[in-house]
Amino acid sequence: MAKDLQVGVLSLQGSVEEHRSMLGKIKNVKPIEVKSLTALESVNGIILPGGESTTISKLLIEFGLFEPLKQRIKQGLPVWGTCAGMILLAKDVIGENPHLGLMDITVRRNAYGRQINSFTVSENIPALSEQRIELPFIRAPWIENVGKDVEVLCSLNKHIVAAKERNMLVTSFHPELTDCLAVHQYFIEKMIRAVENNK
Repeated sequence: MAKDLQVGVLSLQGSVEEHRSMLGKIKNVKPIEVKSLTALESVNGIILPGGESTTISKLLIEFGLFEPLKQRIKQGLPVWGTCAGMILLAKDVIGENPHLGLMDITVRRNAYGRQINSFTVSENIPALSEQRIELPFIRAPWIENVGKDVEVLCSLNKHIVAAKERNMLVTSFHPELTDCLAVHQYFIEKMIRAVENNK
């Protein structure tokens, strides 16, 4: 592409620096902190990082970003939600009201238990990488049900932990906490296609 892709990381709370660091390792990508409307309007795609979904949702409202972010995603902005980001995007969240409510999935938050129950596994996910990749789970959700247009990318012990629908990608795990760029590169490739299609 003629100029760098502007890749936003929602920078209100959570694993912001980790995602920015990973994006900075990818050629022709410029990481952008998104905590203002101007920054949101400038990006070609956005990552909703792990953190605490209820807190991030409240901060989105406080910063005046909730509806603008929702509308941009509805209009096709590529978005990737990791962990809490998955919860933010889900149309249904067991035990609480949905937040952005855009992706046709039902999510159970903290499904893998508390911080002390965190773990990492190595899995082969053909849609994301030709190599096995590490999947760190930290107070992670999983997907209990998906709509007819949702493509399941990875299941672990019969629980869905990665999926996509149109311009939306979600993972229960945290690729930004590993040395593997595979999932970030997969998301960038989706963004490039979306940008090219909109020319």
